[in-house]
Amino acid sequence: MSPTEVFLYGLLKTTVALFIIVDPIGTVPAVFTLTRNMGIDEKRKNFRIAAYTGSALLVAFAVAGEQILSIFGISLYSFMVAGGILLLLLSMDILIRGETTQRTGSVEDVGAVPIAIPLLVGPGAITTTIVQLQSSGYVVVLISIVIVMFLTWLILRSEDRIYRLLGQNGSAVIAKLMAVFIAAIGIQYMLTGIQFYYPSKP
Repeated sequence: MSPTEVFLYGLLKTTVALFIIVDPIGTVPAVFTLTRNMGIDEKRKNFRIAAYTGSALLVAFAVAGEQILSIFGISLYSFMVAGGILLLLLSMDILIRGETTQRTGSVEDVGAVPIAIPLLVGPGAITTTIVQLQSSGYVVVLISIVIVMFLTWLILRSEDRIYRLLGQNGSAVIAKLMAVFIAAIGIQYMLTGIQFYYPSKP
């Protein structure tokens, strides 16, 4: 493949993986519950805060993730195995319970917590950002973060319409479908990490 094709493939792969983990559509029922007593202006303010906070956190880990791991003496491949297990547990939690077991906060100011953290940007999204950084590079990951958080902001702004269209059951079905993809991503991370320590014999 040409360098442009490699770049576009990496961008598509990273963006799709991060979007699946962030899962803004699956969080619509929780966001609807948290903001149902707010006016339209207050909702939009909180959605902007959520997008900005989530983007800042992911960019911070994209830039300093390796340094953070090195401080604790953790290799990337060990982190991939741990992150894969975490994603697998997260997917099982969604499949069994129908939603992530996150606590909701005060309805007065929910943009940063809990909408941005941990509903949108939790350990899974952070793990994905750090891991994808190694395979795709800074530019691809940073562009992917911008794309995903922009799409997330658009979805949050339309959460009333999406919730009425899908209903609670429809949102739950989408969340469970995303959970299957999250499990697959987690298993792939685990396999990649394990293969580094136990490479297959030629």
